[in-house]
Amino acid sequence: MALLSLSNSAFLVLASQIFGGACRASKRIFCLVILSSIKSIIDPKLNKYGVLVTCFISILFVQKFNLSGKGIRMFLKHPRSLKLTLLQVFLATTTFLSLAASSHALAQATQSPFPRQMAWTAYNLGSTGYNQAVAIGAMLREKFGVTLRVIPGQNDVSRLLPLKTGRVDFTLNGVSTYFAQEGMFQFANEQWGPQPVRLLMTSNGLSNQTVGVAADIGVEEIADLRGRRIPYVRGAPALNISMEAYLACGNLTWDDVVRVEFPGYDAAWNGVINGNVDAGFGTTVSGPMYRVEASPRGIFWPPAPHDDQGCWERMLAIGPYFTKHYATRGAGIDPNSPHEAGTYPYPMLTALSNQDENLVRALTQAIHENYDDFKDSDPGAIGWALDRQVFQWVVPYHDGAVHYWREIGIWTEELEQHNNSLVERQEVLASAWSEFIEEEIDDQQEFLEAWKRLRALRLEETGFNPVWH
Repeated sequence: MALLSLSNSAFLVLASQIFGGACRASKRIFCLVILSSIKSIIDPKLNKYGVLVTCFISILFVQKFNLSGKGIRMFLKHPRSLKLTLLQVFLATTTFLSLAASSHALAQATQSPFPRQMAWTAYNLGSTGYNQAVAIGAMLREKFGVTLRVIPGQNDVSRLLPLKTGRVDFTLNGVSTYFAQEGMFQFANEQWGPQPVRLLMTSNGLSNQTVGVAADIGVEEIADLRGRRIPYVRGAPALNISMEAYLACGNLTWDDVVRVEFPGYDAAWNGVINGNVDAGFGTTVSGPMYRVEASPRGIFWPPAPHDDQGCWERMLAIGPYFTKHYATRGAGIDPNSPHEAGTYPYPMLTALSNQDENLVRALTQAIHENYDDFKDSDPGAIGWALDRQVFQWVVPYHDGAVHYWREIGIWTEELEQHNNSLVERQEVLASAWSEFIEEEIDDQQEFLEAWKRLRALRLEETGFNPVWH
């Protein structure tokens, strides 16, 4: 818009020069009168730089068109020149307005908390996580002129590595954000260790993160999966640990089922369709679930009853990131008969602790205040609504996000204490990792076992639950 205004101004300047005639010195006071009139028309928030630019351009035009009192009287003596004179005044005034508006727009862009371009990682193309990232990006472009590049990641590491190395500003990630914080599973190696991840907002939709089974095997509850074929996705601890947590709800372990390995999430659910396995873990609204529902096998969601204390104690001992939830959306789910199980935020907007606080605050505010612009873009986008935010989770919020939530009266003292405790946990983990990495253990298995022992010890010493021993 600013460039367009400047182009228009250039045209007007050229036209004015054609009609202007000779250039003579003039009284600057007339320029100031014009400027004050124009200033009253233009946005009163026009900053000092805009005013200075406008003043400079105004002086140039006064000199060029000889718009002093003497000059005007001279032109009025010659009726034939009157039309040209009026045209000159009009062109000059219009140019003043255009240039001032351009300087104002430029000043606004300079003062914007957003860079002109941002890059995020997200889940694969076509996933609900990717779709939501694109929808938020469209909102940022329309409202703030930001170009958002969304980079799809095939797995947890490919989504978090660009964040760690500074190639992207944020990631729309899943529960692996928690694993990265803990320095466990794929993050328990020399290249990673515990990461200082922070949340801005999370999407908590109408779906569940749970176990789906082929309807043709007659399973009614999770305990009925004993002896059944269950997929184990290579390189995907988020899926495998979550499945293990649900198996624990039914008093089962991986030893009680037939573990079948698959290279990826889609492949695992294709295995259900093709009859190679009997169940899998996933999001009730993801594409593969609808394909299973449409297949001859059909799909069924066994419950994780909220009043079953033993079930939930065992689940949370393995997956503390789960929260109780009723799903009203998903393949084979009747909104009038919600599915009773668990969920966790997906996706979650994540940054590192050193991300600029002003940028984080501005982005949090932009997503919250412009939620209506993208809420219908994807079935899961409803999860960004304020009333669906979960502020007491297992990963702390960024200071910039906390600033905004406190500013609008959402952030309480209880939330502050919880958040500080999570930050302290990250500090304990970082200190333990610094201590451990100095040992220089070459054998990978020995490395992993030694880290697990030291991690658990340091967390327990400071009153934190290690979760995994």
